[in-house]
Amino acid sequence: QVQLVESGGGLVQPGGSLRLSCAASGSIGSINSMGWYRQAPGKQRELVAKIISDSSTNYQDSVKGRFTISRDNAKNTAYLQMNSLKPEDTAVYYCNALIRLPATMKLQGYWGQGTQVTVSS
Repeated sequence: QVQLVESGGGLVQPGGSLRLSCAASGSIGSINSMGWYRQAPGKQRELVAKIISDSSTNYQDSVKGRFTISRDNAKNTAYLQMNSLKPEDTAVYYCNALIRLPATMKLQGYWGQGTQVTVSS
């Protein structure tokens, strides 16, 4: 079984910063990609940022230049550094990982439990 554990959410004032972490553990062959999604009340879950195994990244347009996704392969951990936060960034942030299982060599997607980010004065 694979688990994703997120941390780092909280309350921050507009213009502030937060760093989210997502650690994958369990039966992991390799990690194809890790990403962060968010869901605000009444809205659909949307991709914020993703990092692929070759370290290529992609971002939602609204966070480009403010958010940075990175990955520590040795720790099976992804990070999302969020700077210049805005009230519209308020949402539950979910980690997602696409993992190749060692037993079957199949790719399987997993989600974390979510962490609340609130940007408010």
